[in-house]
Amino acid sequence: MREDGFVGAVEWAVAGRALPGQRVSGDRSVVLDAGGGSVLFAVLDGLGHGAAAADASDRAAQVLAENRAEPLDVLLLLCHRAMSDTRGAAVSLALFDSRDRVHWLGVGNVESRIVAAAPGKPAVRATALLSGGIVGYLLPPNLQPQTVPVRPGDLLLMSTDGITSSFADGIDLSKPTAEITAEILARHAKDTDDALVLAARHRGQSHSSQPIPSVKP
Repeated sequence: MREDGFVGAVEWAVAGRALPGQRVSGDRSVVLDAGGGSVLFAVLDGLGHGAAAADASDRAAQVLAENRAEPLDVLLLLCHRAMSDTRGAAVSLALFDSRDRVHWLGVGNVESRIVAAAPGKPAVRATALLSGGIVGYLLPPNLQPQTVPVRPGDLLLMSTDGITSSFADGIDLSKPTAEITAEILARHAKDTDDALVLAARHRGQSHSSQPIPSVKP
């Protein structure tokens, strides 16, 4: 699965695939225009793999689509309630706002990081602090979103644990996000799990908004 597009000044792309031998992946991405110049990204990793994992992720994706304007901690709580009769999922959310900031919040092991150009190889400027738990089963109390500044050209990367964690070292930031995600999936996906990576890049204020589907299955 590969999808890409623009929302306002944010260029994004997703690449993913199911565990080899499975027909459906439990990993999902969500891309939503949250209004007011904000864009909401989510990566969901249903526990395990197969149809039951996909059902858990689909439930969360629907909740996010219906409540996109809510704060990140509220969104996680709504997902938790809606997924109570599923396997549950790891869920990470990231919101690009109109003031060149990313707000992010995650429960489970979906990693989020900001990568920027630097001498030599790209540098990881910020990494989201994740809370332990499973959305739909065990949600930590007092979830607090974090906020980091972003500059034009900075790249948000969100990945499930089906992608090896060292993938950021070899990224070519000059490439479009669609090429970046495709290469990460091809080179760093594990053979033992579903895999998905999302990339989003702030391109400055020159790009106009283009319509996109709300949920990327």
